[in-house]
Amino acid sequence: MTPDPRYPIGRFHHEGPVTDEQYEAWLTDMSALPADFRAAVEGMSDAQLETPYREGGWTVRQVIHHVPDSHLNGYVRTKLALTEDAPTIKPYEEKEWAKLGDLRAVPVETNLRFLELIHEKWVAVLRTLDHAQRARTFVHPVNGVTRLDWNVGHYAWHGRHHLAHVLRAPGVGV
Repeated sequence: MTPDPRYPIGRFHHEGPVTDEQYEAWLTDMSALPADFRAAVEGMSDAQLETPYREGGWTVRQVIHHVPDSHLNGYVRTKLALTEDAPTIKPYEEKEWAKLGDLRAVPVETNLRFLELIHEKWVAVLRTLDHAQRARTFVHPVNGVTRLDWNVGHYAWHGRHHLAHVLRAPGVGV
């Protein structure tokens, strides 16, 4: 754990080639994430859902809303990289997405089911990839060339990163 409340599990970092063992560990994390999120928010009151995870941070509700939105983008980026030659992907304004009307119009349960379905499809396709497919890339206009295998690690971290936010929100978890 890190003392920086923005990064309670630290920042994502991976150097060198992605081993089969590391790739599988990341897929295991991604497979478990929807159930872990469901367990983390089970029984939360509206007041707890409206609690920011840190001063100036998103509310628990916004985090729960953000993760499936983000992972949907990750899933699409995967599909683009597998079907096009190093496509340039379109980033999105996640802070603006977290303010849109569906935040209040869509129940937390819908976001949890959405996360389950995205991960079911995403992990299924990721498990079918051979080494050449895992090495395929997309181009992020800000972050540059990104390999699919590295991106799996980044999204596995991303899910755990936001789960830690939810679990550490004042009056919510540990």
